[in-house]
Amino acid sequence: MKNFKHILFLSVAFIVVTNMKAQPSIYQPGDYKDGIYEKENSVNRRFIPYTHLREGDVTWEKRVWREIDMREKQNQQLYYPVDPVVSRISFLQLITKYVLSNQLLAFQDEEFLNPYEPAVIRQKLVKIDTVEQSSYLEDGTEVTTRVGTADSTWMFRQFRKIRVKEDWFFDKQKSVLEVRILGLGIFTYDEEKEAPREQFWVYFPACRPFFAKHEVYNWKNDAERRTFEDIFWKRQFASVATKETNVFDRQIMEYTKGIDALLESDRIKNDIFRWEHDLWHF
Repeated sequence: MKNFKHILFLSVAFIVVTNMKAQPSIYQPGDYKDGIYEKENSVNRRFIPYTHLREGDVTWEKRVWREIDMREKQNQQLYYPVDPVVSRISFLQLITKYVLSNQLLAFQDEEFLNPYEPAVIRQKLVKIDTVEQSSYLEDGTEVTTRVGTADSTWMFRQFRKIRVKEDWFFDKQKSVLEVRILGLGIFTYDEEKEAPREQFWVYFPACRPFFAKHEVYNWKNDAERRTFEDIFWKRQFASVATKETNVFDRQIMEYTKGIDALLESDRIKNDIFRWEHDLWHF
């Protein structure tokens, strides 16, 4: 009985000493962290590369453009946070971060022919607003001057939509219908014209290594956050088709409006679904 009590005492003492070593009473610089554990899964995660695709294996292909509206509830995980925080980063903050560090190229067009210089993107991010400021001379005369103020977060607040350029195709080697995103266009809201304004395009395959390393907010479980790569790979976003390849190279809004435009968007999606459905015989 005495031996049992002695062993129990030593076990409890060992656990207490171990916990004291694991959680020091005096924290040193670098011990402070915003969380209860070190996140290693997302930081060290790699994207899944595309399988090799031969031209001879593609028997059908359709190019579609669609828009992801940041005002929709399902897409708000891409829009927020607007102001920089430590634990999360928004989609546009991620893109501009790697564009300004010369790890990504921003293009002027969706064909990826004319790249922007990082300095141009830096100028786009900073908006100079002028306000009137009043001052008084010694004789009491009021003098009004205009003072410029720099705003470097306006684009994050005015971020409105992402235009997605993607190719749907049927691979006869694997007998599957797949989709691959080619590019993402960034659009902000122009308050003067009250309309979206195109800012730049990025090449999606070049963004995938960076998308895989950054988490997206999960409103159900903070321990099971997806990455930006998961959002696009699993297509966990709400979007509307705005264009398909056509002889006139025109968007839906150029030849129809209102509810007819939404019906035309649904028609594009249903045509792809119907083509795949009709491919098989039951």
